[in-house]
Amino acid sequence: MKKGMRLVAAAAAASLATVGLAACAPSTPAGDGKVSIFGGYGEADAKAFQETLTEFGDANNIEITFTSLASFDTDIKVKIEAGQEPDIALWPQPGGLKGLVDNLVPLEEVYDVTKSTSTLVPGWDSLAEVDGKIYGLPVSANMKTLVFYNPSAFAANGYAVPTTDAELVALEEKIKADGSGYPWCAGIESGGATGWAFTDWMEQYVLDFHGADVYAQWIAGDLDFASPEVAQAAEEVSKRLLAEGQVNGGGVAMASDSFGNTAPLFETGGKEKGQCFMLRQGSFISGFFPDNIKEQLAAEDYTNADVFPLPAPEGANAGVIGGGDLGAVFAGHVDADVAKVAEFIFSDQVLTKMVSNGAISPHKTFDPALYPNALNRKIGEAMAAAAVFGFDGSDQMPAEVNAEFWAAGTDYVAGRITWEEAAARIDSKY
Repeated sequence: MKKGMRLVAAAAAASLATVGLAACAPSTPAGDGKVSIFGGYGEADAKAFQETLTEFGDANNIEITFTSLASFDTDIKVKIEAGQEPDIALWPQPGGLKGLVDNLVPLEEVYDVTKSTSTLVPGWDSLAEVDGKIYGLPVSANMKTLVFYNPSAFAANGYAVPTTDAELVALEEKIKADGSGYPWCAGIESGGATGWAFTDWMEQYVLDFHGADVYAQWIAGDLDFASPEVAQAAEEVSKRLLAEGQVNGGGVAMASDSFGNTAPLFETGGKEKGQCFMLRQGSFISGFFPDNIKEQLAAEDYTNADVFPLPAPEGANAGVIGGGDLGAVFAGHVDADVAKVAEFIFSDQVLTKMVSNGAISPHKTFDPALYPNALNRKIGEAMAAAAVFGFDGSDQMPAEVNAEFWAAGTDYVAGRITWEEAAARIDSKY
C-alpha cells in the first residue's frame, strides 16, 4: 500500500515551485518494492496474469500480487470503505470505474499514457475518460463482432466467406435463391434478459455508421433512440434479419428462439430442417455448440466451425463491439514501482500468457503469432484491424433503459410495434 504518498507528492511539488519549476509535474516518490492489484479474473486468467506479473516483477525487483475478488464491483467498494484498497484495480465495466474517480488518479499523472494509447485500437482510450482526463485503460479484451459458420456446409454449397458487406449481401441472396437454407441463425430469447442479442446488433451498426463519439453520446442519453442515427441502425438490422427469408420463421421466431440454439448451424438437411449458414455472436457462443463440435474445436479441428469478422456496411467504419477489463490507479498510491507496473499492464506485452485462455489484446501491435490457435488468432486479428472499438453499449446504459431496450427491441423484432414506438418507449426511461 502507498498510504500517504499524496503528501509526499505534494511536498515534492511545493519544493519544485520554490525554485521556479511550478509548471513541471511533481516527481514520483521512490517505490517500496511492492505493488498490489485487485481484479475480477476467474481462476485460469488470474493464474496466468499472476505468472506474467511475477516474471515482470522479478526482472524489476518488485513484488507484484494479484488478488481476484468474487464480486468485484461490490467487493472493491467494501475494500475502499475499509481503507484496504490496492494500488491498482481492474474493473470489468467502465461504468464502475468512472463511478469511483474520486478515489482514483488520472493516469497522465502516473506515467506517459501515450505509450499505451498510441497502440490501442481507437475507442479503447476514451472508455474511462472523465473531464478530459484518462482514469482507466484496458488490460484485456473480448469481442462480439464475429460471424460463426460451418466451413463444410459452405464448401458443400460452393459458398465463400464474405470480406465486404457487398459480398455478404450477395451471399445472403445466393443462399435464398438456392433454397439451401436460411442466411442467418438469430434467436434472441434469453429468459429474463430476452432481447440482449438484438441490442448487440443495434450497437454494432450505431458504431459502424457513426463512430465512437456518437456511440458514446447514445449510451449517455445525449442521442435519442428516436434519432436518425439510431433509426438507421434499426433499418440495417431489419434488412439483415427481418426481411423475408433471412431467418427461419422471421422475427416472430427470433423472439422466441434461444440465442444459444446453435444446432441449425450444423444441420445438413437444408431448408426443410431449418439449416442456417451464419451466426453473429460473441466468442463465448462456442460453449453452446453441440458436444461433437466442441470436441472438434478442442482438437483444433475447424472442419465444421470457424469464424470471420462481420463486414461493416458500405461506407461505414469497421467497428468492433466487445468488452474487457480496465485498470486504474488509486489516489495516494503512486510511486515509481506503481508507475512501472501500470505502464506494463497497459502495454501490448501483458497478455502473452492470458491469450491461452481466450483473452484478446486491445492493442493493434500485439503479435498475432502469440495466440494459441487459428480461431483465437482470427479473433485477435479482427480486433487489431478494427477502425474503432465500442464497449457493449446496453451494459453501460442505466438499468431501466437497458431493460426497456431488451423488451421494446423484442417487441419490434416480433413485429408487435414499429421502431418509432420502440424508440419512444426506451427514450422515456432516461
